[in-house]
Amino acid sequence: MRILATETIFWACVCAVAYNYAGYPVLLFGLSALSQAKSDLRFLFGKRTRRRPRATHELPSVAILLSAYNEEAVIRAKVNNCLELDYPHHRLEFLIGLDEPTDATPEILSQIQTSRVRVWNFSERRGKLAVLCALAQQTSADIVISTDANTTLEPGCIRALVRHFSDPRVGAVSGEETRLTAKGADPAGESLYWRYESALKFLENRLNCSLGGNGSVLAVRRELFRLEKPSIIEDFQIPLDIRFQGYRVVYDPEAIAVEEIAPTLSSQFARRIRLGAGDFQTLFSNLRCLNPKNGMPAFCFFSHRVLRWLAPVFLVVAFLCSLLLLQRRIFLAVFLAECAFYVAALCGYWLKTSGKSAGLLSLPLHFCTMNLALLLGLVQYLRGRHSTIWQATPRVVSPEVG
Repeated sequence: MRILATETIFWACVCAVAYNYAGYPVLLFGLSALSQAKSDLRFLFGKRTRRRPRATHELPSVAILLSAYNEEAVIRAKVNNCLELDYPHHRLEFLIGLDEPTDATPEILSQIQTSRVRVWNFSERRGKLAVLCALAQQTSADIVISTDANTTLEPGCIRALVRHFSDPRVGAVSGEETRLTAKGADPAGESLYWRYESALKFLENRLNCSLGGNGSVLAVRRELFRLEKPSIIEDFQIPLDIRFQGYRVVYDPEAIAVEEIAPTLSSQFARRIRLGAGDFQTLFSNLRCLNPKNGMPAFCFFSHRVLRWLAPVFLVVAFLCSLLLLQRRIFLAVFLAECAFYVAALCGYWLKTSGKSAGLLSLPLHFCTMNLALLLGLVQYLRGRHSTIWQATPRVVSPEVG
């Protein structure tokens, strides 16, 4: 009986991980294809246009919000980028909140003379979310867009985001983050994973099941930009709240923001642990969203997010179960395959830390580091060691600074 129970637990864990990474995308693709076919049939027999009508009114006013800690390496380039965006100048402003930086960020901003940029100095560390919410109270713009200091917005990004708000049912729009390689970074595994995630978001958007957002480029109706409780990953929590208030959350892959990958494995890993703690904070704060009465959004939240966050727990339990079942030949083979996979990840880590390319080994390395970070994030969350106040990711200092 004990062996049967152990075997059942093993297969349940394996199936949960396999469904999350492979089964759900296939199911999502099928449902998306059916949804598209339904839309096509309605168009063919109803003779109605599916294109959004051109807006005849003035473009909405927009405020770009930025919470900055120690960003001396990138802040000047960020301001220049926002000032050069393809959007009417009289409808666009840039609000920066200084979260008690200890570097030259305030001095650099003081040298920028333009009425389109407004800067607030906060006397004590508040964290990104508190700063953004405070900034949102300082503007009367129709739409607020949160972004990061190391993110470059493409010229047409703002126009791509705001066009969706002509539909009053839309509460938030998230753009697409393209990641570039910083000096010393090997993006192979992470780049592939981000393309995979982008495909999932595209399919979920087609089913009107987009839930999260992208903190690098997230547009929200100003009156909806609020959060009642602290959150580490506000770019997921705010759109999640908006979606379950009955508004649509849209993913637009044409609204592009370019962000540089953290230059070292250690900085990438530390960031993932913090985000992992935020994932579990979000999960346990939003269990109501899993109510089956919420329909497809609840199904997608569980299948895409919850199972992804719990995957490291499933992997650890599956490994321990296979270890207990070694007397059976099939589980001996499974155990050896698991060990080979984790050894491949270790070899990839050794290659990267030696300054070499991990090649194909970057895939198991990325998978393992991502899930290990999630596991450590869970431990951090359970121990209460999570905070909305972050440490800045190391940046490459700009020649203009100093």
